[in-house]
This record gives sequence, structure tokens and C-alpha cells, in this order.
Amino acid sequence: MSDSATSGADFKKQLRDGQPKIGLFLNSHSPTVAEQLAHSGYDWLLVDTQHGPMGYERLSTMLAGIGSGGAKSMVRVGGYSDRSGIQQALDMGADGVLVPYINTAEEARQAISCTKYPTAGTRSVYFPQRSMNKAGLLGYAGAANDNLIVALQVETADCIKNMTEIAAVPGVDILFLGQNDLCMSMGLFEKYKFPDMYTSPELGAATDKLISEARKNNVILGLFLFGTARVGEFFDKGFTFISLGNDLHHVLTQTGAYMKDVTGIAKDKSKKWQPRPSALL
Repeated sequence: MSDSATSGADFKKQLRDGQPKIGLFLNSHSPTVAEQLAHSGYDWLLVDTQHGPMGYERLSTMLAGIGSGGAKSMVRVGGYSDRSGIQQALDMGADGVLVPYINTAEEARQAISCTKYPTAGTRSVYFPQRSMNKAGLLGYAGAANDNLIVALQVETADCIKNMTEIAAVPGVDILFLGQNDLCMSMGLFEKYKFPDMYTSPELGAATDKLISEARKNNVILGLFLFGTARVGEFFDKGFTFISLGNDLHHVLTQTGAYMKDVTGIAKDKSKKWQPRPSALL
């Protein structure tokens, strides 16, 4: 069964039961890339409107492309106060949202409220929308509060400080660890030489606190990684909702592999060729 045919509630249950769901962030604002990657085997794809240049119209076509391929669709919105961004993403048919920069339980409650129909929340209802194409107004809205995937990003020292309260907020489905921003917030980029901050005792202690509080509240653990080298390590720690990077990173890593291969071939054939200098490769 494709993930698009799996209800959001079942998708979350599988994650809570320990079944991994591997995904990818989309930053290229390309509906074509989104559609191709939706057919590539990823369980979920996330359109990153926080760091990507896509507006609502482009977001709409990207979500349609993801839907055609069967992957679950997520949108990273601007923040807990981005009511319009959350509303638009869900009305366009996104299966869930990732809300960045959560620092307090009150911010978590505000974010979750925007995703839930009354009386559990304050999401506005309107028909027709793409979200309602399959099941209609009543079929969609009646089950949306259970099916939508609400992920909150753990990326600040204050979030870790307030983790006990944040993890206990009703409606939190996923706590999603952003190691880069968390290391920045904790001052670890200043204290350690790259990439030692990622294996530092300070980040380890923060991660352990996140894991402990998530487990107490039956909250799914999510994570952003670049590549696959540490996936097994985080499987062992109980993380099941894992991103392997983003579409642009995929392009660059594959490009780097080709440049390396052709450099070797040119050398073997005594051809004078080297890749043009690039800080990206």
C-alpha cells in the first residue's frame, strides 16, 4: 500500500510502533523535481517554505506533484505564528506541517491550534479545497484532527530547556531535531571545530533529554541528516521520521560523484581536464 493510501493516523501509528519513514526536504521550488522524487521511494517529502523561495501558487503545484507519486506531503511553514502559511498548506492538501523555532509550550500550543479544527483548535474550514477532493468536506474535516501530522522543530537551547513542558502539549505528533541550528543556539560551532560539535557531549545530553521526554509522551522522534552515515545510529536511539537531506544536496552530491569519476577517467586517458573550482563540491 502506498503512503498516500495510508491514513495519517495509521502513518503516525506505524512511526510510533518503530517503523521508519524516510524522507527528503525540497528547496528547489520545482514541481517537476517534487513529482519525480515522489516516485523515487521516499515515504514523505517536505516542501520547505521557510528556506525555499516558493510562494503559495508554486507550493500548490508542488503538493499536487507529490500527491501524484504517492509520498506523504509535509510543509515547513514560517513559524508558530504563521497562521496563513499553515492554513494554506493544509487546504492545498498537505498531510502535515513542520513548525520551526519552537521555544516554549505556549508557542507549541499556538502552532497546534492552527492545525486543528474547532473545538480542538482554531483552523478555519472552507469548501472546496484540494484537501477535500477525495473525501469531501465532511469526510476530510471530520477526520483531519486525527490524520494531520504535526511536527515541531527542536532547534534552540530554550526548546531543550523547556522540553518537559513542550513534549507534554496535546497534539504534538513529532518532535523533529535540527542539529545544525541547535548547535548554533548552544554555541557549539564556536566551541568546537567542525564537525566535532555533532558528537559533542553537550549535543548528546540535549538529544538524550529530547528522547526521554518524547518517550514519556508517546511522541515520534524526527531528525534531519545530510546523507546516510548516521541513520543506523539514530534508528538505535528510537528516531523513525528521518530526512536524508534535501533535493539540492542530492544534486550536489551526485554532481560531485560525476566530477570525481571523470577526473579519474581523464587522468587515466592522459587528458588535461579538471573540474572548475567550486566551493559547493
